[in-house]
Amino acid sequence: MADHYPYRIVTRREDLTLIWRPGEGDALDEFVVDGLGRLLAFHDLETLREYCDRNDRELIQEDEAALDLAAVRRWVERPDPGAVSAGLLLDAWNFFEDLSRSLQAASSLPSQGPIHDSAYEKIFGGEALEPAAGEGAWTGEETAAVREFLRAGLVLWGRAVRGVAPA
Repeated sequence: MADHYPYRIVTRREDLTLIWRPGEGDALDEFVVDGLGRLLAFHDLETLREYCDRNDRELIQEDEAALDLAAVRRWVERPDPGAVSAGLLLDAWNFFEDLSRSLQAASSLPSQGPIHDSAYEKIFGGEALEPAAGEGAWTGEETAAVREFLRAGLVLWGRAVRGVAPA
């Protein structure tokens, strides 16, 4: 049986917790959806636990992962380097890729090319948002590509939340 992890999303309106499943073997990471392809989201951890128990899913509760999409949205709207960490943007990028794949909505995200690849690599250096980081900092073009990608991810999230399956 595959392990499942709670993954809390913080937004301006409410927090929701999703079920994240890491890929095994060649499988990719994904979020759990229902039989109609709708994202499963829970308003509280107890309801999520009950769902997992009823559906024979092993829920692993270590340090609960949380993603602050409100902070990501603020940065997308006004990319102030001191407003967020590169780690938060990396987490959002990975979240949106997993979400898109889970919802089978890959076309909702911009296609990624060399600029995205370069921007993604610089996040790992931790200095992507630091103008004084020299070649480790994002160029204006990379920043624009990341903002476009994250903006599309936020739109995808908005559509996914409207189609959330009742648990």
